[in-house]
Amino acid sequence: MERRLRAKLPGGRFKNVPAVRSRVMSAVRGCGNRTTEIKLRFELVRAGICGWTMHDRDLPGRPDFFFVKERIAIFVDGCFWHGCRKCGHIPRTRSLFWGAKIRGNRQRDRDAEAALRARGIIPLRFWEHQLISGPTTCIQAILEKLGRVSSDGADPRVPQTSRSMYAPQSWPARLRSWHSMHRQNGPIPRQ
Repeated sequence: MERRLRAKLPGGRFKNVPAVRSRVMSAVRGCGNRTTEIKLRFELVRAGICGWTMHDRDLPGRPDFFFVKERIAIFVDGCFWHGCRKCGHIPRTRSLFWGAKIRGNRQRDRDAEAALRARGIIPLRFWEHQLISGPTTCIQAILEKLGRVSSDGADPRVPQTSRSMYAPQSWPARLRSWHSMHRQNGPIPRQ
């Protein structure tokens, strides 16, 4: 456990924690926000947006996605871990620890953004719930920042047949446009 978080706990440790529970919890290792990153990565590829790298170690905060040429850093924040005001919460159990942890995460985010701005890099943040509820709005925001949006709101580099997939519309309409696109182009040949 981090030293600064220990200082927030009475006596520097949790009280009345069974040995089995302590062993189980100490074995838990984080693997990042992989599901949200994968979702945004899928949407970027699907929209035909290229020119990004993932987890650039040389940048403050190690952004999830970094557009080198345009100097734009994108972070995908988990609602719980970064304290989303809409759907994040502090657990009732061990609330002192979790409150300090989440406040520390938010402060680290602010520090990373300031360091990126000092380097002339534009930080862009998306919450987990934004990706779940409407990834098209995230993609459109990225296209606007990249300067790749035409007058009709679409990426000029994306073929007209697939643009309809990213216009705000209902799922049935999206499915119809997908079917019509594949009827026109025929099935994808296997290699």
